[in-house]
Amino acid sequence: MSANIPFKQAPHNIPGPIEVSDEVLFANAHPSMSHVSPEFVPVFGDSIRMIREVLLSKDAQPFLISGSGTLGWDQVAANVIEPGENALVLNTGYFGYSFTDCLETYGAKVTQLKAPIGGTVPFEDIAAALQEKSYKILTFTHVDTSTGVLSDAARIAETVRRVSPQTLVVMDAVCSVASEEIRFDEWDLDVVLSASQKGLSAPPGLSVLVASQRAIAAWEDRKKRNVREGSYYASWGKWLPIMKAYESGSAAYFATPPVNLIYAFHASLSQITARTSSSLPSLADRIALHRASSKRIKDAARALGLKQLPVQESEAANGMTALYFPEGVKASDLLPRLTKKGVIVAGGLLGPIKDTYFRIGHMGVTAVDATRGDIDTIIKALEESLDEIRKEKE
Repeated sequence: MSANIPFKQAPHNIPGPIEVSDEVLFANAHPSMSHVSPEFVPVFGDSIRMIREVLLSKDAQPFLISGSGTLGWDQVAANVIEPGENALVLNTGYFGYSFTDCLETYGAKVTQLKAPIGGTVPFEDIAAALQEKSYKILTFTHVDTSTGVLSDAARIAETVRRVSPQTLVVMDAVCSVASEEIRFDEWDLDVVLSASQKGLSAPPGLSVLVASQRAIAAWEDRKKRNVREGSYYASWGKWLPIMKAYESGSAAYFATPPVNLIYAFHASLSQITARTSSSLPSLADRIALHRASSKRIKDAARALGLKQLPVQESEAANGMTALYFPEGVKASDLLPRLTKKGVIVAGGLLGPIKDTYFRIGHMGVTAVDATRGDIDTIIKALEESLDEIRKEKE
């Protein structure tokens, strides 16, 4: 890259991939090096330890594997549940349908409990379904990026433990880790799967999954019965020795890890855990800052007459906001105007209503670093753009 070309990110406010800090950006530009070099081994090992810290777990097993967040679904479907076993999927949007498709691809028998658009599945319905038959796993999306709906993870897990304690609780947290409160051990979760490009504030390309010892035991049980994993690349039999080796300070090989991305991820985790500076917000403060930024966006939207897609305020995500277009306004009216003002947002994603709403991302530096003025910029752009549309249509 020429020294005369600015090394700068274009601003964008979509719910992932998000803008990352300069430290993360420069870490991603680390010189290419061997994945077994003595310099890289502790970086990978520290990353494994720090993601456990971010999820507030003492002994869960992380898997950091090159791939998108979708690879987490494959890991669950290939290692935790077996063909013919039952899975209960709580569907709050696009990604509930997709997780179902993945599980069925591997031979699981899936029952979906579908929430109304903008809502969550009632807890009494969850309890009733768990009483009807035995499920190997229950899955739900903590924040469905397609709708901005936030599910109550703690209460879902409590319901499962009370009604069907043998069922493993699997949480898709691609759009919630490091922007929403997650207490892995306290809530008694079994799998949290995520990705690097949203609240974890690194470039895309890293599948991040953390499994409880109970989930690992379920995988070990199938091994004892000589039931092979349903995937080669997503096999925990291949990856678990790699994770354990790097965390213990030794290199190991199955497939080449994304070395530069691990450096970037390490830089981001160091900021999230406040290791690099005492002036950085703690993890708890970081979550609080996401809530405060979210409230500002949502309050401003409400003042402008915009309606949120989530039906209940308590079920609206803190790292993103999904808003219906005002009556008579289309995506082509609003989104280009926002872009001209330096605010790039995402259109709708959920099939039946995708043309009726748009989505704003406010995760990572956008929510945490007030000196950037991102929240102010978003609110001002919304106000000005809607005013322009109103005057044009008069």
